[in-house]
Amino acid sequence: QVQLVESGGGLVQAGGSLRLSCAASGRNFSRWTMAWYRQHPGKQRELVAAITYDGSTNYADSVKGRFTISSDNAKNTVLLQMSGLKPEDTAVYYCAADPVFWPREYRYWGQGTQVTVSS
Repeated sequence: QVQLVESGGGLVQAGGSLRLSCAASGRNFSRWTMAWYRQHPGKQRELVAAITYDGSTNYADSVKGRFTISSDNAKNTVLLQMSGLKPEDTAVYYCAADPVFWPREYRYWGQGTQVTVSS
């Protein structure tokens, strides 16, 4: 059974930094695509960043240059380093995983972690 557990969310002032972590278990994730999504209140979930097993990455334009996604295959962990945070980054952040290379939709999801950026 695949399980994704996010941690690292919290309250931070604008301009600050946070690091989100996603611990994956239940499979060998070494060749999976991992991603971070976020959902603002009343809006659809949106892709923040994704990383494939070969290290290729993809970022939403709104976070390019501020957020960095990375993975530690040995530890089955995906990190999202967020810096230069803005109030509009406030959202629930979700970890997602799929065995397909650059999937259109992700099959597995975590429960989410709240990130709140105060102005």
